[in-house]
Amino acid sequence: MAEEAKGDRKVGLVYDDRMCKHFNTDGEHHPENPDRVRTIWNALQSAGVSQRCVMLNAKEAEDEFIELVHSKNHIKLVHSIGSLRTDSQRRKIESKFNSIYLNEGSTEAAYLAAGSVLAAAQTVASGELESAFAIVRPPGHHAEKNEPMGFCLYNNVAIAASFLLEKRPELGVKKILIVDWDVHHGNGTQKMFWKDSRVLFFSVHRHEFGSFYPANDDGNFDMVGEGPGAGYNINVPWENGRCGDSDYLAVWDHILLPVARDYNPDLIIVSAGFDAAVGDPLGGCRLTPYGYSVLLAKLLDLADGKIVMALEGGYNLKSTASSVLSCVKVLLERKPIAGSIEAYPFESTWRVIKAVRRQLCQFWPTLADDLPTNLTSSAAGLVAKAWSSDSGSENDESVETPLQQNISQLDHEDILVPLSNLTLNGNHPEKLPSVSTAWRSELSKVEVWYAAFGSNMYKPRFLCYIKGGQVEGMKRACYGSVDCSSPKEVLWKAVPHRLFFGRESTITWGPGGVAFLNPQSSSEDSTHVCLYRITLEQFNDVLFQENCLKPATVESPLVSLDDFDYIIKNKSIFVERLQGGWYHTVLHLGQESGIPILTMTCSTSDVESFKAGRHPVRPPPKEYTNVLVRGLVEGKQLSEEEAVAIIQDAASRPL
Repeated sequence: MAEEAKGDRKVGLVYDDRMCKHFNTDGEHHPENPDRVRTIWNALQSAGVSQRCVMLNAKEAEDEFIELVHSKNHIKLVHSIGSLRTDSQRRKIESKFNSIYLNEGSTEAAYLAAGSVLAAAQTVASGELESAFAIVRPPGHHAEKNEPMGFCLYNNVAIAASFLLEKRPELGVKKILIVDWDVHHGNGTQKMFWKDSRVLFFSVHRHEFGSFYPANDDGNFDMVGEGPGAGYNINVPWENGRCGDSDYLAVWDHILLPVARDYNPDLIIVSAGFDAAVGDPLGGCRLTPYGYSVLLAKLLDLADGKIVMALEGGYNLKSTASSVLSCVKVLLERKPIAGSIEAYPFESTWRVIKAVRRQLCQFWPTLADDLPTNLTSSAAGLVAKAWSSDSGSENDESVETPLQQNISQLDHEDILVPLSNLTLNGNHPEKLPSVSTAWRSELSKVEVWYAAFGSNMYKPRFLCYIKGGQVEGMKRACYGSVDCSSPKEVLWKAVPHRLFFGRESTITWGPGGVAFLNPQSSSEDSTHVCLYRITLEQFNDVLFQENCLKPATVESPLVSLDDFDYIIKNKSIFVERLQGGWYHTVLHLGQESGIPILTMTCSTSDVESFKAGRHPVRPPPKEYTNVLVRGLVEGKQLSEEEAVAIIQDAASRPL
């Protein structure tokens, strides 16, 4: 420890500029960059907050402690990165993993990040400090036992938790609550404690039915743990973006806090990602610094206030720094910063809360109680009453971005509704009003052929994306397009691309693979596609829904006119906003009657992941297969026997 804290509560801080040696070397800006921690540190210093804390020295974690959660091969890999002679050698390694970059400083930074969180946890567990915040990078919660991914090399939080449980029993930490409020699911942490009741893992994250990064079903609400760990894994999967303070507070009050009180942890570790903050370029949610401060203040009532926070994501520098500053103030003063909340939660938030409670009430009887018909801590007045402040000066820490300004201009009475007005049963999604946008009028004048190669070959299924609803075999309804006009024409065509099936399951069809088209063409391949003549506006709405987004609430297209021109010239485009989705690549397959043919599929790198086994290749489920067959048969392309044979061949033939 470098110096004694000056605040009323003893709060530790860990920061070391050596973690800035880890950076992307390809010359392109990367969201996970050294400025993330530098900006946080500068904000804490400028506000005089760091001076009120106890500074802890960062140190590298020892391999024997990392081995508690990671394999020896994984440790050997991370350890070797810094000793490689060239960037090309490191790029060869990073190409094998999902969303990872490496440079000569990566090894040291990874060991420092893991060691810093471990040191902070040990100091709080021993009682030397009441709480601590580790400002570290690279982040950790995506890193799995034998695989770095999602910007993460070592799972910092899991290492620290396992160290306390396995190596320091004399500290008396027998039960740990890990709260992961990063906007992405903490898949690595979940797997490491999947069968362990000594850790209650809670993650609230954008999921969007498995389409948001890390783009699988691990973060769904039915993933509750196994064996001794059954019921000790809690996922709250947002169905949509734009979730904010009121949504998160509703989850705290109706899921996390009731369970956590019953669990009675000895220590809390927060996987503190701030990419759910307003204005984050990857998160798309809208938590404010005040919202974060209230969430944290509520946690301080547990575990005698013993909380260790470890930085995970957060890629809007100003928003992240302001949010971290608000959290450190809470740790010091044990109360939220000044602020208020003026919106009700989304209807989808209450639907998710109800689903989670129903799934977990067998393990936690407190969740079996009926939900109240009135909001308990989501309306502005009730929150302000529960968390009052004598000073309004700290409200200057809030950040308003263009996203927040756009949201504030919408009519909250229309898009956000109180619990008492909701119908939480039934299969139909809520109808949100269309956001007034100029792009729809512009794109409605452009015609395209949409080439369907999966279940959309069956016209009634495709019309669900245009008019809303669902057909037999589907487990959820579609929202429909803003323009629900039927296609002007329907044609069939064969294209020189490989059809295959992959992924574990989908929310629409259940366990089994779904169709993908290899984005690379080949003269040896041929796939039937059904062409629907629709507008570019409708194509965007189909693309939204294929990636589990709601067309009526989106303020800009995924494929603009400029993007459309680019696709025609370059044959394909990767849609950045859908980087966590499954159908994020739009292909140009030629023309028919002078009108461009477009389809949507995965990227070439995804195909390589399927080949390497990082994404599972699986045959389609029965209901999905039935719809594919009906499309091919009713489109007069094949007999039923021929259609079944083609699908079986596509599902069984190696990539």
